[in-house]
Amino acid sequence: MYDWRRMTGEDRARVLETRRARHQPWHSPPHWEHLGEHRYLISAACYEHAPIIGKSPDRMTECEAELLRICREFCTEIHGWCILPNHDHLLVRTERITELLYELGQFHGRSSFAWNGEDDTRGRKVWCNCFERRIRSERHFWASLNYVHHNPVHHGYVKSWSDWPWSSAAEFLRQVGRDKAMKIWKRYPVLDYGKKWDP
Repeated sequence: MYDWRRMTGEDRARVLETRRARHQPWHSPPHWEHLGEHRYLISAACYEHAPIIGKSPDRMTECEAELLRICREFCTEIHGWCILPNHDHLLVRTERITELLYELGQFHGRSSFAWNGEDDTRGRKVWCNCFERRIRSERHFWASLNYVHHNPVHHGYVKSWSDWPWSSAAEFLRQVGRDKAMKIWKRYPVLDYGKKWDP
């Protein structure tokens, strides 16, 4: 399993430099108007929470790039995302949720085939589920964004949001500033958000 926690500082720097060299996006600029309408938190998990996505930094990066490519095609805004070794979260605005979910399903099929070939595990079930939750209010939106950005910390991969490279957190912090991000965190706490369904 690919494990960011066990990498040396030099290894982490190499991963980040590879991402910069490939021009990996961090985050689209946030637009906060019309909160609630057509916004969704979309989550997908690997079967039995196996760390299939996290086999290598390259796989994590490729997964992130493809998910963001799909979102850019079917969403009007990408508010936040986080890719972990065994699941992912996307916070988006779209009026094409059915098409978006279909394309994510197609990606799950393609990635399953490719990764099982790479891992010599033909027939392995890679993905367990993908589901969307409609954002109901401004409070729900901000709690969801905090949840997405806090996920690598919650699962023990890093101590700080900005340390996880496969997330929009670092760019979010850069854009709004740490003081404002802290105010948002305190005003819209995560609490037990995702307790019953997050892998």
